Amino acid sequence: MSRRVLTTAAELRDLLGSDRPPAVLDVRWALGDPHGRGHYAAGHIPGAVYVDLDTELAAPPSPRDGRHPLPDPDTFRSAVRRWGVREGQAVVVHDDLGNTAAARAWWLLRYAGLTDVTLLDGALGAWRAAGLPLETGIPAAPAPGDVVLRAGALPVTDADGAAELAADGLLLDARAGERYRGDAEPVDPRAGHIPGAVSAPTGENLAADGTFLPADVLRERFEKAGAGAAARIGVYCGSGVTAAHQIAALEIAGFEAVLFPGSWSAWSADPGRPAATGPLPSGPLSVARGSSVGGSSARGSSAKDSSVGGSS
Repeated sequence: MSRRVLTTAAELRDLLGSDRPPAVLDVRWALGDPHGRGHYAAGHIPGAVYVDLDTELAAPPSPRDGRHPLPDPDTFRSAVRRWGVREGQAVVVHDDLGNTAAARAWWLLRYAGLTDVTLLDGALGAWRAAGLPLETGIPAAPAPGDVVLRAGALPVTDADGAAELAADGLLLDARAGERYRGDAEPVDPRAGHIPGAVSAPTGENLAADGTFLPADVLRERFEKAGAGAAARIGVYCGSGVTAAHQIAALEIAGFEAVLFPGSWSAWSADPGRPAATGPLPSGPLSVARGSSVGGSSARGSSAKDSSVGGSS
């Protein structure tokens, strides 16, 4: 099961100088910040190709599938070839936010059947900290790639499957704690979490410098959340982006996990799905439909359209 997840800045520097350099993908994106391409133009790893998360790593949003549905396989294949990725070529992906966005590309490429895909540990900050060079501007498009993709190499689940995992396995909520508790919900229709899900914020996967914590530390973290006893593990977040970061951390720790792509954005848009609030997983999924349960008061179900705050 275990595959290499991370590449260090020093390793990437050496690989870029080799006779078989990897494709480097820059997934500069953050919730509430639409200026990723501008940040890329202001400074990026030489040869890195900018990847737009909203348009290239996701299909158009919908209430049923959430804010970042998985892209259509043919559309995604066209994008990956447009980035210049060639058959058999290694791929290193990064962002400038601890890889919380880049992990979406890492997961999608693994889902599409590629095996030599890694995250730049520490993201762009590690490259800068090592004193390595940056390019500016928008370079010419790379020569088209010829990579062959086969969707379905990693497991996914839907809302029903997520509910089953919360009841019979381990379902991790990768969002910030205040969103899990229902204290705040800046983007999705209702506040709270899937009843039975355990809070495990993505930010706690990282050290202060933005690199992933050591494998043994991550393993202890997830075992405390119940991973050791759970036969099946699932992960969701706001819209299936930072949940991929959690899956990467779980893989580093030696666990396999299933992604719920629709995540809270799809679950909370369905009035027939219950929502729990408060700091604890809350009870079984037999709570009232369309309501909230737990340590804090029920929230309304009117849609919000805010662009700030929290994990995706």
